[in-house]
Amino acid sequence: MAHRGRRTSPPEGERPRFRPPAADDLRHPEANPYLDAHREWSPEVVPADVAHTFHGRWEAAFGRSAPLHVEIGSGNGFFLAGTCAAHPEWNVLGVEIRYKRAVLCARKLRAAGLTNGRIARYDAFYLDDLFTDGAAAALYVNHPDPWPRERHAKNRLISRWFLEEAARILQSGAPLRLKSDYLPNIERLTFHLDHDDDGEPAPRLPFDVTGRADDVTTGPAPWPDDIETNYQSKFRKRGLPVYAVALART
Repeated sequence: MAHRGRRTSPPEGERPRFRPPAADDLRHPEANPYLDAHREWSPEVVPADVAHTFHGRWEAAFGRSAPLHVEIGSGNGFFLAGTCAAHPEWNVLGVEIRYKRAVLCARKLRAAGLTNGRIARYDAFYLDDLFTDGAAAALYVNHPDPWPRERHAKNRLISRWFLEEAARILQSGAPLRLKSDYLPNIERLTFHLDHDDDGEPAPRLPFDVTGRADDVTTGPAPWPDDIETNYQSKFRKRGLPVYAVALART
C-alpha cells in the first residue's frame, strides 16, 4: 500500500526503487558539472547506481566492520565530517541526493583524512533500497526541508512512513536524533509516533522520547556529544533558535 508522501514508482518490492535518470535522458546534462564529477570522488562518494548494491553489506563500502551511523541529508558535510572525526570507531554514512553536496561532503572527508565516512548519492525516500532491518546503530536528521504548505506535504521527510522506516532500520536501543530550525518538524516527529500521515490515530511505534531542547545554540542538546551543523552555526550567529528531539528505538 502506498504511503502518503512516499514515492512508490517503480512498484513496491522491486529494487532499486530509486532509479535516477541517465545522463542521456537529461535535457541539459552539461548544466550540472557535478553530474559526472561526483563519480570521481570514490571511495568517499557512493553513486546511486552503486549504493543499492551495498544493501545488507555496508561494511564492504568502508573496508571494515564497525557500527553503522547514518545521517539523512548531509548537506555540505559539516556534521558528517565532525562525527567521523569525533568517532573513528564508527562507520558513518551520509545520504544526500544533490550531486554538488555529495562532492562537498567528500571534499571535507578527504581534506581531513577521514577514512570512516562515506556519502551515498541517494534519495532518502527509498531507504529500503539501502538498509536491511536493524542495520543502523544510530540515525541523524539535521535541518530537513520544512515544506510548510499542506499541498507540499508529500515532500516532507518527517512523517509516519519515515518513522516506520527508522524503526525498521535501527537496532534495539539505537537513537534517532533530529535537529531543526523549524519547530513544526520537531512536533511532527513526536506526533507521528501514534498518528498516520493523514493525522489519524495509529498504533504506537516502538520509540521512546528521551529528550528535547528548545534551543541547542544557547543550551545543551538532549544528548552529550552534539556536533554543530552548518545551519546551526548560522542560526547561532543570528541569535535564532535550533530545536532538537531525541528518540530511542525500544
